[in-house]
Amino acid sequence: METAAVFSNAVTLAGRSLLSDTSNARRLYRSSFIPHNNNKFQSQLRFNLPNTSTSSTINAQAVGVDSPLSVPSKTVDLDWDNLGFGLVNTDYMYIMKCSIGESFSKGELVPFGNIEINPAAGVLNYGQALFEGLKAYKTEDGNILLFRPEENGTRMINGAERMCMPAPSVDQFVQAVKATVLANERWIPPPGKGSLYIRPLLMGSGSVLGLAPAPEYTFLIYVSPVGNYFKEGLSPINLLVETEMHRATPGGTGGVKTIGNYAAVLKAQGAAKAKGYSDVLYLDSVEKKYLEEVSSCNIFIVKGNTISTPDIKGTILPGITRKSIIDVARDQGFQVFEKPVTVDALLDADEVFCTGTAVVVSPVGSITYLGKR
Repeated sequence: METAAVFSNAVTLAGRSLLSDTSNARRLYRSSFIPHNNNKFQSQLRFNLPNTSTSSTINAQAVGVDSPLSVPSKTVDLDWDNLGFGLVNTDYMYIMKCSIGESFSKGELVPFGNIEINPAAGVLNYGQALFEGLKAYKTEDGNILLFRPEENGTRMINGAERMCMPAPSVDQFVQAVKATVLANERWIPPPGKGSLYIRPLLMGSGSVLGLAPAPEYTFLIYVSPVGNYFKEGLSPINLLVETEMHRATPGGTGGVKTIGNYAAVLKAQGAAKAKGYSDVLYLDSVEKKYLEEVSSCNIFIVKGNTISTPDIKGTILPGITRKSIIDVARDQGFQVFEKPVTVDALLDADEVFCTGTAVVVSPVGSITYLGKR
């Protein structure tokens, strides 16, 4: 395969083949809502998942929620062809709480809106919080697919341990995601028009004045229909290599999806965008010659039949799309290396692309390093 075809092939595989594979995607069905008083519905959602060993379906564990759920039937008046990547207020969000030293138990779906929080909350004072990002897609036959949600649940557990927080189990995470998606089903874009972006949050919501873990934690999920992350769409993006500011340091929290990692990139990213660049590519903070990642996505370089991406060593987020692309590329016969990647190797590459939940797979059209494009 010629390298010019790598990106288009990766897009096809990431967007279609992986999603149709039940080992990577989870198909959701609304089997029933049980009638409640006054045309409301009992807040119990049940899902069917494909049984990979047979053609029949099996009932997954139900998600119980406390508040009655009224599911709007009216269609959404949105310009699906010009969504972009911005917040659209939807119908419902999911909330579950627990105290420190305890486990999450029962959550609820509530109308989407503002939340009340103490000004001394751990998340506001000490940044004790994580978030995840995943997407739901609607297929031509009307089914809804989630892409590897168990991976997000596992990553949240790993990040919570680093940030001294309790976390929902993987099963609780996945079932809560499904409940939120089905409650907001009318906001899922039509096939080929975008996806429903799902944002799970885990934060220290309890009040704490001294530096310490918060006494209470909130797990919250909200959703929004989205289109392309970059304004270029699927056109090649332009990256600026940042040589002064750094996203993460060894021993820090660069390898988990904590909120502070993203606030730290805003200054460099804003300056780059003001100059017309799409985003910033960060280097390691020690030798300043090895690639780390872009502000919100991982990076790959292609040379001949070889694909390389920076290895996970505590400063780079272990992206789920990254992991999937590595699996697909190896299955397609490419040699894939997770290793330190230098700026010189980047500039000598035949092809470069970025991966992430928001960006999916985005081709890189130019790299600017030390003033040279």
